[in-house]
Amino acid sequence: MGPENQTSISEFLLLGFSEKPEQQLPLFGLFLSMYVVTVGGNLLIMLTIGSDSHLHTPMYFFLSNLSLVDFCLVSTLVPKMLVNFLTHSKAISYAGCLTQMYFFMVFACLDTLLLTVMAYDRFVAICHPLSYVTIMSPQFCGLLVLLSWTISLLNSVLHCLLVMKLFCTEHEIPLFYCDLTQILKLSCTDTLINNILVYLTTVLLGVLPFTGIIFSYTQICSSIMKVPSAGGKYKAFSTCGSHLCVVSLFYGTVLGVYLSSSVTQSSWKSSVASVMYAVVTPMLNPFIYSLRNKDIKDALRRLISRMASSQ
Repeated sequence: MGPENQTSISEFLLLGFSEKPEQQLPLFGLFLSMYVVTVGGNLLIMLTIGSDSHLHTPMYFFLSNLSLVDFCLVSTLVPKMLVNFLTHSKAISYAGCLTQMYFFMVFACLDTLLLTVMAYDRFVAICHPLSYVTIMSPQFCGLLVLLSWTISLLNSVLHCLLVMKLFCTEHEIPLFYCDLTQILKLSCTDTLINNILVYLTTVLLGVLPFTGIIFSYTQICSSIMKVPSAGGKYKAFSTCGSHLCVVSLFYGTVLGVYLSSSVTQSSWKSSVASVMYAVVTPMLNPFIYSLRNKDIKDALRRLISRMASSQ
């Protein structure tokens, strides 16, 4: 297939939500509100951690990176959706679709890897407390984050390079964003290599990290059960509670997206499941960490006090 045929599609149509004109403005208001809350919440978490020396620890270093990734994830998807609501258009250019798909895969993969790194941090803190400072050194923490970024970027580059070699005649995507698996379904050329790579990366960057999280918390629970006092057990569990909530929300919504795309052909139902994963989860993460974490709440109070006194 020649290059001229591969670029014959100049745009895709994102069919994720209602085409009724009277529903476009309410949907715009809903997603604009969610976007503002998500951006504000994650920026506030990053500002709080960065400005308070009490939070300059590995756990909060990873949390600030997770907030950055969540901010970037929603900023990759929601602004284009808001523009389409206002213009009553569902179109996205071919280049824009590939760009959105690339960055979505980068930040989604980073979410998975950072949650795994955070589980490892809790494992070392609870199961090997005497060695925690030595193991989780600033250099090692920086290396873990750098490795996560490198893996995510390379993974996305590889997928996008292979997608660019496909030829599509259909151009309707039944979601509100450009998703790799949906684009593969539109191809009328062989996608065997693409599908093999999708399954391989799903196992390496999805299943294995989740298995690592499960193993970490199995060891953590085993260690906590050996703590003699109820107060000690509660204190140990409380340091993991927020992370466990975020992990449950993240993987629960990912599973929801997978199941919905497998059992239904409805673009509305698939998009609702995708919203839970790609928009609602990043919006809730700052609240989970701030409401359940005494250190974050204390740092927020100190930040607000400093800002009030400076005026």
